[in-house]
Amino acid sequence: MSSEPRRVRASDAEREEYARIVRGAMGEGRLTLEEGEERLATVYAARYRDELPPFVADLPDSEPESPPGPEHKESRERRRAGSRITVAAAVTAVLVGLWALSGAHVFWPLIPLLIIWFGLLRRHWWRHCGDWPGPGPWAGRGPWPGPGPWAGRGPWPGPGPGEGPAGGVSGNQ
Repeated sequence: MSSEPRRVRASDAEREEYARIVRGAMGEGRLTLEEGEERLATVYAARYRDELPPFVADLPDSEPESPPGPEHKESRERRRAGSRITVAAAVTAVLVGLWALSGAHVFWPLIPLLIIWFGLLRRHWWRHCGDWPGPGPWAGRGPWPGPGPWAGRGPWPGPGPGEGPAGGVSGNQ
């Protein structure tokens, strides 16, 4: 057995993270275009993890971030949901304030507020319970045997006359 430490190969995501740091340094003017291109080429050519840190050791922000995992996605979704609720609450306050200032007897902001808040609830429901389940088991089924005599006689797409399924109603009747 060898006492040599085992080298771990670098992934594409790791190389891309180091390349992001080098590109940022080029954009800030910390590296010249030639030096940055040279470092990018060697970063992309690196095979092992231990070959990557020397290319960014002399740059600020030289610690690459860990790749975003599921906890990062959840926190981002929570922030987005919080901002949506904040915007909906602000719109609600503005509409109710306008209604109060207008002196109208009918609460006219009800319809836009219902649309806004039901939209938020629907989005929360789909996020919490999963995506829309799809058309369902009833898709394509019905008590009729085929497309019917109206097929191909309107602006909607469909089989033309006589192109119905076998045993179905044909448009030539």
